[in-house]
Amino acid sequence: VVVAGFFWWSHQGLRTLRLRRKKLMAVPFPEEWRHFLEVNVPLFNRLPRELKEQVQGHTQILLEEKNFEGHDGLEMTDEIRITIAGQASFLLLNQKGFFPDTLRSVIVYPSAYKARTVKPGVGGLYTESEQTVLGQSWDAGVVVLAWDNTRHSAANPNDGHNLVLHEFAHQLDQASGAADGAPILRSRDRYAEWRKALSQTYKDFMEDTDQGRKTVMDDYGATNPAEFFAVATETFFEKPRQLKKKRPELYGELCTYYHTDPLKWAE
Repeated sequence: VVVAGFFWWSHQGLRTLRLRRKKLMAVPFPEEWRHFLEVNVPLFNRLPRELKEQVQGHTQILLEEKNFEGHDGLEMTDEIRITIAGQASFLLLNQKGFFPDTLRSVIVYPSAYKARTVKPGVGGLYTESEQTVLGQSWDAGVVVLAWDNTRHSAANPNDGHNLVLHEFAHQLDQASGAADGAPILRSRDRYAEWRKALSQTYKDFMEDTDQGRKTVMDDYGATNPAEFFAVATETFFEKPRQLKKKRPELYGELCTYYHTDPLKWAE
């Protein structure tokens, strides 16, 4: 009885959540907020009307459900919140799902900040160090961003660098557990195709970067499969034509996963 009651409440909770999100998607988007997207996120202006409405709706859900915090003296404003949430919403286009429920907070620093990192060493030992970073995605449900780079990377929608898309892509990856470049897919049979396309592309990408050959994606993607997925996501949305030409199999998998084709937005 207790188990049955648990599932009933879980079902009811999920139903309530979906209804609330549906209502938020339909709430009129403030004109000032739209202005922030049009000016700060040029990529938004490429979207057809239907997708713009989706971005606006998902933005309102993110603002309602997630906590946005300014650190190191940064005052949190609507402009900061809209600019970040609006870009993150690109990852949700045409999808029924959302970011993992574990995502709770978005922390924003004025600029690059110091962060402690722990890396595995020899003999099972770990080493700690402090380094300056622009953004992070924690599996504890926190995204950390530098505001100046957030604006800068969004301002040029053609360079393949977008801090928000990168870090929120990590959140999608981490929804399946460890960040390993394999996010949750809709069906089991998709995983074989995903692994085949990404593993070969990652291998080729590693060889290209090792040999110093020019690549369409940032070399940082060669760090590990998780970073490869995040960098591929940035490139997919900002340099779709180049990515499709260079890595058509990877582009096709990302079109399927993100349920959109950026090359069609201008049609």
